[in-house]
Formats: sequence, C-alpha cells, structure tokens
Amino acid sequence: MRHVAIVGSGPAGYYTAESLQKADDIAVDVIDRLPVPYGLIRTGVAPDHQSIKAVSRRYEGVALTDNVRFVGHVAVGSDVSIDELTDLYDAVVLATGAPHDRPLEIPGADLPGVIGSAAFVGWYNGHPDFATLDPPLDAPGVAVIGNGNVALDVARILAKTPAEFAGSDIVAHARDALSASAVRHIHILGRRGPHQIAMTPKELGELGHLERASPRVDPADLPAEGDDAMLEPGMRKSVTHLRQFAANPIAKPVTIDFDFFAMPVAIEGDGRVQRVIVERTTLDADLRSHGTGETYTIEAGLVVSCIGYQTPPIPGVPYEHGRGRFASDEGRILPGLYAVGWARRGPSGTIGTNKPDGARIAELVLEDIGRGAGKAGRAGLDALLASRDVAPVTFRDWRRIEAAEVAAALDGRPREKFTSVEAMLAAIGR
Repeated sequence: MRHVAIVGSGPAGYYTAESLQKADDIAVDVIDRLPVPYGLIRTGVAPDHQSIKAVSRRYEGVALTDNVRFVGHVAVGSDVSIDELTDLYDAVVLATGAPHDRPLEIPGADLPGVIGSAAFVGWYNGHPDFATLDPPLDAPGVAVIGNGNVALDVARILAKTPAEFAGSDIVAHARDALSASAVRHIHILGRRGPHQIAMTPKELGELGHLERASPRVDPADLPAEGDDAMLEPGMRKSVTHLRQFAANPIAKPVTIDFDFFAMPVAIEGDGRVQRVIVERTTLDADLRSHGTGETYTIEAGLVVSCIGYQTPPIPGVPYEHGRGRFASDEGRILPGLYAVGWARRGPSGTIGTNKPDGARIAELVLEDIGRGAGKAGRAGLDALLASRDVAPVTFRDWRRIEAAEVAAALDGRPREKFTSVEAMLAAIGR
C-alpha cells in the first residue's frame, strides 16, 4: 500500500486527491487544521456566489471514496510535524494555499482600521481566525486597495442591502454589522489603468445591478475605445463594463468609485485611520506605474488592502520569501515533499486552475514513489495522534456539523455557519 498525505483541504488539495485516488493500492489522507473542509471554498469565495461554492460537492465525492479520508482539526506544526509526516507517508503534498495577506508597506498601514483582505473576507465568511475582527463601519468613506476580483467582492459586500444577501451564507455577525453600516462612499484604488485590471466580466457586471449602490468611472481615465481591440475577449468585456459605468452614472445612496492611476502613499489618522493620501501615477512604455508627485486625499474610516496573498513558511521547508510560496522544482520541494496550488504557484489563477495543477503533482508523486516503501501511513498517524490525545474530525463528523449549520439557517439561507472551532466541535458532541 502506498500512503500519501495532503496538507490542506481546499481546491488544490482535493483536486490532487481526486487524481491520486484513481491509482491502485493507494491511501490518501487530507489533513486540515480546521474541523471543516474545503478551504477557500468555504471561507474565501464570496457568500453571495453560491454557484461557485457548489464545486464542494465534487470534493465531497472524492472524500467519500474508500481510499481518501479527511483528517480535520489536526495542526501540522504543533499536533504533528512535517518531518513526522514524511517519515509516515511515501509522499506529503503541501496544499496550504496562501492564507496570509501581503503586507501594505506604506506609512500608517499599522493604524487601527487598516485590514488585509484575507482578514476582512474571512470575517464576513466566518473563518474562526477572523470572527472577532469587528471592522470599523462607522464612517462614510472606505478605501479598497487593489484592482482584482477580491477588491470587487469587498466593495460589493460593503455596498449591499440586507435584502440582497438573501440566499447567501454570509455569517450573522457580518450581516448584522453591515446592516448598521454608515458606509456610503467606496473607492477602489489601482496604480494602473482600466486596461491593466485583473477583474473578470461577471464580477464587474454585478456592480451595475446593486440596489442602492452605483459604480462610477471617470471617462478621462479610459483609453481610446479603439484600443480595446487589442485586448483578449474577457478583458474587453470587463473594460466594456467600465465604459458603461462612465457613460451612465446613476444617482444612488452609495457610490463605488474606481480611482485609476492612483497609488496610496500614506494612511493618516488620530489613533485610527481617517484618510488615505493618494499619488496620481502614469505608465511607462512597459506599463509600469510611476508617481507623478500630484496627490489627493480620500476620507476613509476603513482601508481594506487587496494587494495579494502569501503562503506562511513552515520551519524546515524551503521557501521563496520574495514570492510568498514554497521553493520547488515544478512542485518537488524535497524528496517525498511536494507543493501544489497557491503554495506552489503563488496566489494566481482561479479555482479551476488547481485541477490540472493537482493532476500534474499527482503524476509526479506516483512517478516518484513507485510501489511505496512500506511506510506506516494512516495507521501510524492515528497512533501518533492518539499518543498526543489529538482526536481528528472525520468526514462523517463534518457532515454532522454541516447538517447542524443547515438546520440553524433562517430566511432561505443555505446555512448559518459556525464561526468558532468550539461551536463546530460542540455540534459533534465534543
């Protein structure tokens, strides 16, 4: 029997498990520090994007096969070390994602009210690490830094009415806080222009259908319309949305302003964030942004930085600090140790990008381990955890947690998520 451990139960982890479980004579353990699976599908995808979250049913099919099991509520690093896993398994695949925010390195970034998107998204999605975040929503202005889909998600969630969250799985504490929010002016700041955004048409189009919020674009920021012909089709559709926002501004109580060619250079405030100093930029021939020296001020009681993510280092595992990911040779880190998904590539691509990535890493693993080395695998892990009084959460346990969340839902919501590990464990009688 060949034994493989996958650390992380998000898309990269389960796509890798899906490819591995098709092989003969193999047992795959998917280990996660939380008692619940699916990673960013549960805590990263916007709560009002339920169709995207439905991919978890595919992962459930993998988890219910005989040769794959979920080992939840086990922390690699404290409950079990990487070295111990590599001793027990023929291969260990790190699918830990990139759950940490890339730091915003400007003066004032440490002021209260400056929050990274991983934390803010985790807050409204019920991640136990961020359930007590309590972001300040008592001022009319918000600055969202970044020009990707995460910035759009943050702006959209801030702008929605309580009724617009019907059918979502936004958690109760966020729903209540947002319903009492004083936010009325949201600025999305990007260093470059409309042709350099990383926003997809669907997410941009949603802003045009918000009940009380209107997206606005300064026509002067848009390039000549004929230049759009050079863009790939998806980007062209995205820019078309921006042109429509510029051409048809609608007066609504909440505004979402796209500030292009805008580089935050400082955050100021007396004891908490109150304003953002922004420098206007210009692009050189290589489309790199440069400050012009001209600045303006945005009044903001909350700043959400959506400038990217990074994988946290693990002691003893080679790491690329400049890129925020594990150092590997196309996925091979060390003998018997691999990386997949954002832990390998860095934070790039969509959920679907992890499917071919997982298949490729599975190929490498099967190629390298041959028929296996007779290691202890899951029996050895179970014995080790039992000796440390660590009781893993099984997939059957997870389904009981899920059933309790569904039973607690009101008003047509798909579930009422538990936002603490203690509540998750209580649902299974621990």
